[in-house]
Amino acid sequence: MDPLLYLAGLVVLFLLWIKVKGLDYVIVHQRWIFVCLFLLPLSVIFDVYYYVRVWIIFKMCSAPKLHDQRVRDIQRQVREWKKDGSTKYMCTGRPGWLTVSLRVGKYKKTHKNIMINMMDILEVDTKKQVVRVEPLANMGQVTALLTSIGWTLPVLPELDDLTVGGLVMGTGIESSSHIYGLFQHICVAFELVLADGSLVRCTEEENSDLFHAVPWSCGTLGFLVAAEIKIVPAKAWVKLSYEPVRGLENICKRFTEASENKQNTFVEGLQYSLDSAVIMTGTMTDHAEPDKINRIGLHFKPWFFKHVESYLKKDTAGVEYVPLRQYYHRHTRSIFWELQDIIPFGNNPIFRWVFGWLVPPKISLLKLTQGETIRRLYEQHHVVQDMLVPMKNLQDAITRFHQDIDVYPLWLCPFLLHAGRGMVHPKGQEDELYVDIGAYGEPKVKHFEAKATTRQLEKFVREVHGFQMLYADVYMDREEFWEMFDGRLYHKLREELGCKEAFPEVYDKICKSARH
Repeated sequence: MDPLLYLAGLVVLFLLWIKVKGLDYVIVHQRWIFVCLFLLPLSVIFDVYYYVRVWIIFKMCSAPKLHDQRVRDIQRQVREWKKDGSTKYMCTGRPGWLTVSLRVGKYKKTHKNIMINMMDILEVDTKKQVVRVEPLANMGQVTALLTSIGWTLPVLPELDDLTVGGLVMGTGIESSSHIYGLFQHICVAFELVLADGSLVRCTEEENSDLFHAVPWSCGTLGFLVAAEIKIVPAKAWVKLSYEPVRGLENICKRFTEASENKQNTFVEGLQYSLDSAVIMTGTMTDHAEPDKINRIGLHFKPWFFKHVESYLKKDTAGVEYVPLRQYYHRHTRSIFWELQDIIPFGNNPIFRWVFGWLVPPKISLLKLTQGETIRRLYEQHHVVQDMLVPMKNLQDAITRFHQDIDVYPLWLCPFLLHAGRGMVHPKGQEDELYVDIGAYGEPKVKHFEAKATTRQLEKFVREVHGFQMLYADVYMDREEFWEMFDGRLYHKLREELGCKEAFPEVYDKICKSARH
């Protein structure tokens, strides 16, 4: 009986603690209990299931050879929707909680779900330097295959679970984007099933308007069934240089210089306060100095952003050699720095050695199990935003972020925004250097209010002709949204392709003002 009494006592103390602290506080601030006991093991099982399932589909069903059959099945579903009267909008049947976006799309419950089970890498053509993939192939799959044969994507967004479809219909960025642009700019062809059930291929030369309109359209012009993406030769290592910088003006100056230097294959900044940052530059190489090798992807290694911060604390520069694939996924284990709010002791050496191989929990499972209370409180007390602003406005933008939300670290990622005619392009007719400012965490300002504060940031971004990534919470009204984004080509194609009856407008699909 003693053990039972002891357990009962612990339960009583736990319930009293919940009563004193409040259920909302415990759910948000002590979420690690549930995450460590349940979600980490479930995440491993989920990963094993996913990869075994992919392997079985690939081996038993000759998956790439069945691509055309799967496309015909999607066409059949669209034509059935049309035959049944087209009474609802269509959307993909993939559950909302499986996406990396923190937003859960409620439209899935009211729209006609079109099942798209397409997760394969179809072809790697090293002569044309192109890989052809299905929309649900993710970055983990792509890097595993391509790096094993000596190739890589010019822009390979960070998190393993990001899918090609999400990166095409939304957007993607990486520390090589100052050379190659956004993920959409390394794509050479899209294949889509349109609202009438027809299959079209679009490139810069063929169906050019559609090719330019698809990125950022969030699946409101058609269903992506394949994409062709540029590939480049890969090397085994990244020679990574760390440079701590003090003073906001100096940070912006050094970051701009590094971003304009095309000799740098990779450029990234982590800003730890208003006047302190570490700027990283990297180049690919086949040779590494043995005493400077750092395999940052091993489970017992410090979280990358903490490792970077050590250079700031020591106030010393440094050079390391990092395996290429581990560099690409350097922020995955800590989900940038979001995991420190979920598992506060996650970077403790003991935890890393014993449980680090379980990390990170799947973002999809975090979404599935968060419930309305956590979702509401995260929305009120947490920021996850990526704002894209011209490099010339970087200092003003960082100052504005500091005043409005005071969230650190900030992720600084430069990219070349190509002139074009889709939803996102520079104000002028020439390419322009931009920077993605990523803010992920709990605001430290006392006056933070999610809607009002985000609207202030959105207003600033519009004024400097910047853009907001659409995976995050967007509070703009319709007029403000189309002031930020160029909708001319998008609306023209929705009219021409019969999309108005088939798909919601992108604003209605993603903006909170439209969804609530």
